[in-house]
Amino acid sequence: MISFELGVEDLADTRFALSPLDETALSLRVLREPGLQAVHLPWRRFALARLDPRDVRLLTSLVGTRLAIPDFLGPRPTTFAPRFEDELSIVRRTPPELVRRDMEAALVQATPPDDAAAVRLRDDACDVLHRYWRTVLEPVWPQMRLLLEADMTYRARQLAVGGARLLFADMHPNLRWQDGVLHIDKMIGRHRVAVAGRGLLLMPAVFAHKPAPPVHPDEPPSLSYPSRGVATLWAAAPEPDDTALTSVLGQRRAALLAVLDEPLPTVELARRLNVTPSAVSQHLRVLYAAGLLTRARDGRHVLYRRSDLGDQLTRGVRG
Repeated sequence: MISFELGVEDLADTRFALSPLDETALSLRVLREPGLQAVHLPWRRFALARLDPRDVRLLTSLVGTRLAIPDFLGPRPTTFAPRFEDELSIVRRTPPELVRRDMEAALVQATPPDDAAAVRLRDDACDVLHRYWRTVLEPVWPQMRLLLEADMTYRARQLAVGGARLLFADMHPNLRWQDGVLHIDKMIGRHRVAVAGRGLLLMPAVFAHKPAPPVHPDEPPSLSYPSRGVATLWAAAPEPDDTALTSVLGQRRAALLAVLDEPLPTVELARRLNVTPSAVSQHLRVLYAAGLLTRARDGRHVLYRRSDLGDQLTRGVRG
């Protein structure tokens, strides 16, 4: 068990952060153990199809025998939402003695025996983590971030309504708040940390299957915890519904948008849709104002065509 002792000032300084590097490090568990979180199997298939097998071997070797991640791979964020590259630059400056300490604490089998080996491992890990992030996590980070921010909104409300007890009540069964101490069960470590004015940093995480504090007691207090709503993250997008565009735009405007694969004047559009030119002009003005059409003058006529945005809106219906 790992425990955090939080005084009044520590509770007042408890705050949230987003960490793309922390997510990247936690995802290595899923890469190594597919049965750990079945909900992430669609992402894992996506990742393995794009990764070099040599990188996969190095990445999974960073996970300890009990699935702990060395602390130096996830330094505590100093801002609310740091860039991945900024976080990784901190890792690149980790002293070799801390690399060895954290590898040993996380029970990673290949603990580097000397400073030179620790530096090589640190630098190799940073290089492969950067490729890994760019290839399989950065493309889905925007949707992950929306999920994480929704969780933080929920947690902030829990804190406002019921204090620390309600904040931690439904984070995870392994968490227990009692008499000013946050207890985290089923951990490799067996230590008690006095937060002592440093504040507790809470980080919701898509790839956390259980609460994940730092493994080593000397690290600043932080806690990655499973975010709400993860089961919906990799769900397949619904099939295009050819009635949806009509519901949004109305039948006439949807039909008008659908026929504008090529530049056409108002009179031709009126003929094709069997409506009056004045009715077509009204619909064209609305669609143009919404950015769904472009227009250009050709002699006496104004030609209309779908914009890129209009193409995106109709692609599923037409394809």
